[in-house]
Amino acid sequence: MDYDIIIKNGRVIDGTGNPWVQLDVGVSDRKISTVGELDASQAALVIDATNLIVSPGFIDIHTHSDLTLLINARAESKVRQGVTTEVLGNCGTSPAPTSAATLELLKKTWGSEADEVDWSWSSFGDYLKRIEDQGTAVNVVSLVGHGTVRIAVMGVDNRAPSNQDLEQMKELVAGAMTDGAFGMSSGLVYLPGSFATTDELVELCKVVARQGGLYTSHIRGERETIVDALNEAIAIAERSGVRLQVSHNCPKYGAHGKFEEMSRIYNAARGRGVDLTIDNDAHTDFNPPLSQVLPQWAQAGGDQAAAERLRDPQMRERIKKETLDDKLPGPGYAGLVKHGRWDRIFLFHAVKNKSLIGTSFEEIASLRGQEPIDAYLDLLVEEDGDASALFNYIDEEDIKALLRHPLMMVCSDGNAVAPYGVLGKIQGYWPCSYGEYPYILERYVREEGVLTLQEAIRKMTSFPAQKLGLRDRGQIREGMWADIVVFDFENIRDRATCRFPYEFPLPNYPHRYPEGLEHVLVNGQIVVTKGEHTGALAGHVLRHSTRK
Repeated sequence: MDYDIIIKNGRVIDGTGNPWVQLDVGVSDRKISTVGELDASQAALVIDATNLIVSPGFIDIHTHSDLTLLINARAESKVRQGVTTEVLGNCGTSPAPTSAATLELLKKTWGSEADEVDWSWSSFGDYLKRIEDQGTAVNVVSLVGHGTVRIAVMGVDNRAPSNQDLEQMKELVAGAMTDGAFGMSSGLVYLPGSFATTDELVELCKVVARQGGLYTSHIRGERETIVDALNEAIAIAERSGVRLQVSHNCPKYGAHGKFEEMSRIYNAARGRGVDLTIDNDAHTDFNPPLSQVLPQWAQAGGDQAAAERLRDPQMRERIKKETLDDKLPGPGYAGLVKHGRWDRIFLFHAVKNKSLIGTSFEEIASLRGQEPIDAYLDLLVEEDGDASALFNYIDEEDIKALLRHPLMMVCSDGNAVAPYGVLGKIQGYWPCSYGEYPYILERYVREEGVLTLQEAIRKMTSFPAQKLGLRDRGQIREGMWADIVVFDFENIRDRATCRFPYEFPLPNYPHRYPEGLEHVLVNGQIVVTKGEHTGALAGHVLRHSTRK
């Protein structure tokens, strides 16, 4: 046989932005060997793609699957929506490098996932090898987290690094780059990244730049300070010479109306020669633990430690004041707390207060005869930190503006999870983890026409491949690795998203896989067929130095 697989009669969208053309795709030795008119008898296996779209596999440039891929290597929720490459290590948090002295502090930043993994690695290379040895259904690209490096050297101390500290951090970043990291990420609203100065980040980014790496940043504010935070990220890139990716850069509650100014800043930076691009997901909500709106220092040690601090009356008053003042900006969803929009914050997970699940904190406060902030803090204590809320904190018009912007590529900001096993027991509402790509194709392409199909595919494939330097992925072209998605555009449907205003209990929790994804190939092997996982662990661990 000339081909291992022929995908026959499909409408091929090649990933470059061109409209579809009806062609066959031949796969041999795990790569795309021919694109043209092919004889089905030449293949060991033929996939009939009549009336279906054939596109490159989706490259998710911003994910948090670092541990969940070790818990479940099948990458169920991601590969079933067409994702064939995951970029890990975002928002300043990677699982490596580690230090024995501060390992427990690092694990606390990961939550319950950390308890399901054997943390026997120490270097970044050790971590990548762990994924490689276990196998994975998707390709893996990984970044080293600035916060992780800072914890390894300094714990979660709120101070500037000494000269010795900074040299140690630079050595860890350099080591991670040598081991295969594609760059460094930062999370400047999280513990401990929020304690870093611009100068510290510049010095570490110089190390990344010398090795041709990328700097991705969850910038230092996504709301009232978003313009200043964006300017800081650009200054870091200009001073260090690093390439810049601004993560999930949609204005959050408190910054609505600032996108036009942000767009002018993007364009001006690129005019000065800054290699600046952005990414975003298309969901308006997020489901974090209650503790994550508290001041960063109050989150140290995890959710239970945060609840314990609130049991001290004096400490509680300090935490309450600093939460409302928000002087060191917290994550975007904390803007709802700052602006008193308790009507858009809903209790999602609780054990002792199950009867209140689905109730807004505005209503909970009224029921309890309290101010909303006090009801919120009381619930955090009552649940001993094991509680989460659903925050609806992004304006859909801003999402549409981001989708249209030429510098924006698609991300999920989600995890590879599954509705069964250990991951099925972890509480959370993660529609982006199950349906980000189908959601955009269904709603913003097919229903609303915010993007054309070919432009949406470009933003999901060749554009992130270009940013990452993956020259052999992201397009349907001869010689490329055969990362391919075959889907029914007319019937693709996300089944994991509840649109605001919510109706509780959420009808799609536990989570559901999308519809309309017919086949997914990773490196020329079929991982999903007729919407079902084959069990194949066909992914590669990609290293920046080798680009396998």
